[in-house]
Amino acid sequence: TATSAADPSENLIIVNSCAVTAEALRQTRQAIRRARRAQPHARLLVTGCAAEVDRAAIAAMPEVDGLIANAAKLDARSWNLPATQGPTTPSTAHKSGHKSGHTSTHTRAFIGVQTGCDHACSFCVIPQGRGPGRSRPIAEVTREIAELSAQGIAEVVLTGVDLTSWGHDLPPIHGQPPRLGALVAAILSACPSLPRLRLSSLDGVEIDEALLDLITTEPRVMPHIHLSLQHGADLILKRMKRRHLRHHAASLAETLRARRPDIALGADLIAGFPTESEAHHAANLSLIAELNLVHSHIFPFSARATTPAARMPQLHPATIARRAAELRAAAAAQREKWLQSLLGTPLSVLAERDGTGHAENFARVKLPDTAKPGTILTLTPTRIIEGMLA
Repeated sequence: TATSAADPSENLIIVNSCAVTAEALRQTRQAIRRARRAQPHARLLVTGCAAEVDRAAIAAMPEVDGLIANAAKLDARSWNLPATQGPTTPSTAHKSGHKSGHTSTHTRAFIGVQTGCDHACSFCVIPQGRGPGRSRPIAEVTREIAELSAQGIAEVVLTGVDLTSWGHDLPPIHGQPPRLGALVAAILSACPSLPRLRLSSLDGVEIDEALLDLITTEPRVMPHIHLSLQHGADLILKRMKRRHLRHHAASLAETLRARRPDIALGADLIAGFPTESEAHHAANLSLIAELNLVHSHIFPFSARATTPAARMPQLHPATIARRAAELRAAAAAQREKWLQSLLGTPLSVLAERDGTGHAENFARVKLPDTAKPGTILTLTPTRIIEGMLA
């Protein structure tokens, strides 16, 4: 999807776009046209992945006054271009480097520590939109998180396009590039008053031993891991150009649960990848129960014209839709069983501003009316209401 923001004092509209699926690109174009209709005389600039991946088409839209390269969008200087100037070029923008922003509209802060990707999954346009992998230095990250912790933020979520590749482009430590485990350890050491540190999506094959130890032994690292799995059939994983097979995912899940039994696992799964047979789909379905995935994100395959997967034999859209629906049903059933297992169990819940909160394992919990946002409460759920503990 795309988001837009307007600054009335500057008569400026910024559309931050997504291009991960064809539907996201369609919605980006819709957002641009809608924004232009709402403010026909404003200056309209587009950034984000669509501004990279579908650059020529977006730039050609009559509603668009200019493009800002994705890697430059967090640099305030990029937005001072006059309306008559052409879009920033990717080569210029990447020189500005990676900068972080955080969102704390609720009670947690999202800290981007890495962006870009050096891998070449056959279905993915993200490397085209975000460029090569780039990491933020440890000192910069710990300084930002220490400031947030001092302000009372109770939970920090580390994010990245390819989070577990963090550090590969930084100066070596003891002769080796730093790994994500070193960053997590540094954050915990520099911010002793930070109650909760959560990790966003991880590539299981890149989890280093130090990170694995912290995930499974450190109470302040939340027992909630979301894995970038994508599929449960080995042949499809190979055609996706993923770097793991099914048994790698199963082994990691077994290790995580053996060392931290309360851990909750989630995953991204794609339905209807080109050449996917019914047997491959069955393997995808069975992965949900085998790994006890309780936070699943299901995506129907969407061909992107610039990717190798778009040139493979495609499945009929109805088949993709049916398989996605079956995956979602299996995921919902698995999650329901997990929620049932949590009834009667005391949970440590971070209260948010909408009357709900999240437990350490990321189960969503309805709060009592007296709960103060930003505080951590111990609650014992007794029922499930619309997929939420209460």
